[in-house]
Amino acid sequence: MSGINLRDYERLSPFEIKDALIRLAADRPGAGMLLNAGRGNPNWVATRARTAFFLLGQFALGESRRVLDDPAGLGGLPAKPGLAARLAAWCATHDAETADLLADADDDLVFELTVAILGCDYPSPGRMLPGVERILRPYLTETLGLPQPPAMFDLFATEGGTAAIVDVFRSLRANRLLRPGDRIALGTPIFSPYLEIPPLEDYGLEPVFVTARAEDGYQYAPAELEKLADPRVRAFLLVNPGNPTSFAIGQAARDAIVTLVRTRRPDLILVTDDVYAPFVDGFRSLLGALPENTIGLWSFSKYFGATGWRLGVIATHRDTILDRAIASLPAEDRAALDRRYGTLAPEPARIRFIDRMVADSRDVALNHTAGLSTPQQAMMALFALADGADKDRVYRAACVNLLKRRVAALAEGLGAAPPADPLFDHYYGLIDLDAWLRAHLGEDAADFVRTHVHPLDIVFRLARDHGIVLLNGGGFHAPDWSVRVSFANLDDAVYRDIGAALRAVTEEYVQAWKKSARA
Repeated sequence: MSGINLRDYERLSPFEIKDALIRLAADRPGAGMLLNAGRGNPNWVATRARTAFFLLGQFALGESRRVLDDPAGLGGLPAKPGLAARLAAWCATHDAETADLLADADDDLVFELTVAILGCDYPSPGRMLPGVERILRPYLTETLGLPQPPAMFDLFATEGGTAAIVDVFRSLRANRLLRPGDRIALGTPIFSPYLEIPPLEDYGLEPVFVTARAEDGYQYAPAELEKLADPRVRAFLLVNPGNPTSFAIGQAARDAIVTLVRTRRPDLILVTDDVYAPFVDGFRSLLGALPENTIGLWSFSKYFGATGWRLGVIATHRDTILDRAIASLPAEDRAALDRRYGTLAPEPARIRFIDRMVADSRDVALNHTAGLSTPQQAMMALFALADGADKDRVYRAACVNLLKRRVAALAEGLGAAPPADPLFDHYYGLIDLDAWLRAHLGEDAADFVRTHVHPLDIVFRLARDHGIVLLNGGGFHAPDWSVRVSFANLDDAVYRDIGAALRAVTEEYVQAWKKSARA
């Protein structure tokens, strides 16, 4: 591309390249509307839970003033006795839906949520407020397709999925469950930061790529899953449904993973990020299929339009292999860990892995200040209550149908059929130019593009010529001549324009190939 050395960008994360694309699109001659479909921030918000949050906040302030109403602006701490009845009466005159959400709450839960929403006390315990955990356990059990009873799982509230993955890796490293030089399998294509964590100096892990390919319906083929049989592979990190592929793991691949772990790799640690689970009907997480082996991550960000809230959860089974693995470490390692966590309990060896993550999130020494802020936890609870009360799944259907309309619009502009697979969540689309050329024009056309077109040329050309920002697929360990488009963050109508622009760029490459063939 004229004036830009694309090789300068080859080592950058797609999310860093995005900034350059935005500048290029904004500075183009006669620049019109900039269409940034590069990030997955949804352009919708879940209103019912937010209505309850702000109403509960008003109630909490009233309860504070009921105890102490100093003209200087000082309130008191709410009083627990009779609090649930007062909330029910208050909500009945303000919002019937909020009253319904909290109709079964007792004084203990209402007091916890009232104090939480005021943010006037430390999170206690640091892992998660007890009432919030009781609400989230059955909600996540249903959302992620986990086995009953919900009490089999413990939860740790984190500052979004980002903090969750950092907390997991930090504690796996600190507890000698991952060591420098170990191999870690990554289910690719995958969210690009997950590719960038293992080689960091803090971890020094060797990645092994377990790749789901388009020709396999973005499912893990048996030959790829066989890589997990290598005992040098200590853990398997994946996003399910995928980012950028948007396909959930199907029954055959899930069964193959379960069989492999149970028969050949009972020591394999699975880390699954299931943030897009609500967008696939009947979703089943590997946390449910292999609960003892799996660390589950979930975030409220995408489904509820809540990226700014930074709400995430880590889930582990009560009988996780992580605790057994720590107990089986060499004596020298166990002694070092006893010293690390020795200020937390008389018998530090008995501290479970999930509670070690809480402590590690504050470098152990500040464990007493650990925990997600209480207003954030109150918002978590209300999101779960509101969605759980929607028995007909009206909100979920509205989200999915919105995404489907956008996928259909892009497909129309591109001149292609939208995916019909029930495992496709419609949140992102991975458009593989190389595969399209091979399928429609043959290997010669694909070879020409691979030889004469830099993989980043597609996204830079879209930005420069059309004002459209997409992310390069290669940065997700997807095929190099592919792009990721988010269907979450732009209005429905513009996706037809994005599809048409992609088609126009493809046609430029096709015409160049035809011209070379005639020469």
